[in-house]
Amino acid sequence: MPDPGVRPVSVLAVHGSAAERRGDLLAVEEPLEIRVAHGPRADRRVHAVAVTMRTPGDDADLAAGFLHGEGLLRDPDDLDGVVQCAANVVRVELRPGVAFDRPTLERHVYTTSSCGVCGKASLDAVDAACRAPAFAAGPVVPAAVVHALAGKLRDAQPTFDRTGGLHACALFDAAGELLAVREDVGRHNAADKLLGAEFRAGRLPLAGRILFVSGRASFELVQKAAAAGVPVFAAVGAPSSLAADLAARFGMTLVGFVRDGRFNVYCGAERIAAG
Repeated sequence: MPDPGVRPVSVLAVHGSAAERRGDLLAVEEPLEIRVAHGPRADRRVHAVAVTMRTPGDDADLAAGFLHGEGLLRDPDDLDGVVQCAANVVRVELRPGVAFDRPTLERHVYTTSSCGVCGKASLDAVDAACRAPAFAAGPVVPAAVVHALAGKLRDAQPTFDRTGGLHACALFDAAGELLAVREDVGRHNAADKLLGAEFRAGRLPLAGRILFVSGRASFELVQKAAAAGVPVFAAVGAPSSLAADLAARFGMTLVGFVRDGRFNVYCGAERIAAG
């Protein structure tokens, strides 16, 4: 069966002064419209709430993860189901009685694959959507486990190996065992796919877990991790100042620049056993 996440193309490959025509693969980027159906089953109302540019696959998890991170979904029982209406449209069916706050949720511009909060009127609206659970003191993660995260994630990226064009988000336990991974052209989409799958399976909050992303640590990614109850967030790249502020406020551990045998701990250092 063809992989919907990749597209074969013909390229002119140039090496020095030599050139040859050969086949290559591109990571697919297509829009996904997320709709929400709510109200009594006999009188369902449907609203389009977001359009995100994503790599096709795991669309139901992406939609559930997105809506959980925004604060609309609190429990798997809030869902009646997720319907794939068309190739690039999913409809999230809310259980009757679940409140739908359209003005707060709805985004009026495209959410691109590189930006997750572009459509919000203010950062206050995003922050308000994150009602993170209380974080326990643990886990304590050995530095050696943190150092190994990037290599384990890289080994678990099959589509990246084929295209070189995808981000990834992975879930590890405190001993560094890889539990789940998702890929997408957008970091926030990969996180939504992974956290949405965990949400739908009833495994939130993710106490004792590490969330690791292949790019930088943005505000929205830390917000999604906090909403899912993840105590340790780590990234290959740098965190933003707002991401660090949010992680500190919720008592999370934030780790950046996890590569080349080094990393920085920006807050929550008590969970990292260095030395």
